[in-house]
Amino acid sequence: MKKILALLVMCLGVSVPAWADSAFNPTKPVKIVVPFPPGGGTDAVSRILAEKLTQLWKQQVIVENRAGAQGNIGTAYAAKAPPDGYTIVLAHQGAFTVNPHIYKDTGFDPIKDFIPITRGTQQPFVLVANPNLNVKNLKEFIALAKTQPGKLSYGSSASGPQLTGEMFKAVTGVDMMHVAYKGAGPGIVDVLAGHIGLFVANPTSVAPHVRAGKLVGLVMFGPDGVSVLPDTPTASQAGFPDLGKMPEWYGYAVPAGTPAKVVEELNKDLVTALNDPAVKARLDGLGLNASPSTSKEFADQIQRDLTASKDLVKKSGMTAQ
Repeated sequence: MKKILALLVMCLGVSVPAWADSAFNPTKPVKIVVPFPPGGGTDAVSRILAEKLTQLWKQQVIVENRAGAQGNIGTAYAAKAPPDGYTIVLAHQGAFTVNPHIYKDTGFDPIKDFIPITRGTQQPFVLVANPNLNVKNLKEFIALAKTQPGKLSYGSSASGPQLTGEMFKAVTGVDMMHVAYKGAGPGIVDVLAGHIGLFVANPTSVAPHVRAGKLVGLVMFGPDGVSVLPDTPTASQAGFPDLGKMPEWYGYAVPAGTPAKVVEELNKDLVTALNDPAVKARLDGLGLNASPSTSKEFADQIQRDLTASKDLVKKSGMTAQ
């Protein structure tokens, strides 16, 4: 096959696609599309990964932020990219498994339009409270909330955190109002000021405020904690293991039609990068747990969470913000 391709190059002057060989050896910059603004966890993990991949491939890896519609705009953009391995998308849990149930048209199908490469990180959302609520732990908060049904409010910035908040309500029987924010920043400002009592966020966003005593970490919505919030209990530690069944994840995917050999090589290189001790340490410092996987394992997780989210979205009445 290689001899035939070489002959074509010599005789016809045609270029050989990067995937003609069994390995993915990029000969031009590779793009990672992050469908959220700069500065958040999705952006941070992708920039850390891009630095390592640039070293591995000896080719520049660029992070391109295309934010909007809770991840739909950038994800839909990436779905239409050439399936040659040169465009990778940050596959976000909310965009891939929640948005399809709350938007009439996301612009993409998470199953049909993409091939998963690997899970990147897996970490819990965290529920934080303003100290003025005078609660020190989750059970105290639940007891308080049940004396004031429908009067307390929690905020979130996207589909994934809101779904987590709705799951919390379903499991604990607490009745709270949801306040939607376009970003974690404005929501955290409001919970710090006491305009809302609680907020569901990525640990990266709230850890400094919890450590400073300005917010109270009530529970991690996942089976594992994070080093930046060592004193905030996991769902099981707080006595509600069912709250830990759907931790947040970030992963990476390529457009459908990307050759299997390219996907295989991308998986190998991204897993190598994510397992690098220096990369893991940087992610850990942000409250992100490196959690690489096989392509199939990540595909199975996407399908599983997509199915699990459907009923919860329906019961909660969640709509696009």
